[in-house]
Amino acid sequence: MVDTLAPPARRALNAHTILKTTGLLWFLAAVIGQWLFAYYVIAAYAPETLSGAWERWDETGLIQGFTVDDLIGNLAFISHTLLTAVICIGGTMQLMPPVRKRFPALHRWTGRTYLTVGAFMAIGGIWMIWGRGSRLTDLGGWGTTINGLMALVTIAVAFYFAKRRKIEQHRRWAMRTFILLSGVWFTRLGYMSWAIATGGLGMSRSLDGPFDMFIAFASYLLPLAVLELYFLASDSRSGGVKLAMSGVMLAATAATALGVFGAWSVMWSPHV
Repeated sequence: MVDTLAPPARRALNAHTILKTTGLLWFLAAVIGQWLFAYYVIAAYAPETLSGAWERWDETGLIQGFTVDDLIGNLAFISHTLLTAVICIGGTMQLMPPVRKRFPALHRWTGRTYLTVGAFMAIGGIWMIWGRGSRLTDLGGWGTTINGLMALVTIAVAFYFAKRRKIEQHRRWAMRTFILLSGVWFTRLGYMSWAIATGGLGMSRSLDGPFDMFIAFASYLLPLAVLELYFLASDSRSGGVKLAMSGVMLAATAATALGVFGAWSVMWSPHV
């Protein structure tokens, strides 16, 4: 087959391929991390919940898990926690191209479930922070609250475009939703990657250190900014922009992999 592309066009195509490949590498790291988190949530909380030993929830080091004589709060906590597995598994499945292309009905129903559960968790999380007092600092509480409010917006927009069959717009808003609904997961990865890299510089047990205040907002705003830059690079005709963004994606992949390793080793595996 004769190559009819001019050299600049060929370089741009190659750069775009590299960008998509680095994006896929990050997604693979994210899938591993999200599915490990889902496994941890089920293994750590489901047996104690089913056996009635709800007081054992707190053995995983929670800010506020089980509370005596607070049935509504306890049910809100465990439903929120166990539904995290639905968010992790459902969210990654939604973003897998083979699932979207080969099983469109599954993609649609999984998507509806994902967006509905995501909205429930965003609202429930905000209620637990301010109604139940599940926070150590007000600043940290506001960080999670803003995360939840932003997720509600992206959920609504993603659903709007899906109903109108505007697939590309829906896909991008679904990816934004995935990032925002993964805020708690990113928080854990951020803590562990930073702890491994710096020895815990700026971290405090009371979550009021400089890094604690930073990660309360950066846990979702930083990944969201990377995603927006990825969109801009994908749309750009410049091979240099695409290659630069590929470097950012490689760095993001390394940070994610380090965070997953640390979270599994320190936070999750000891409780499964």
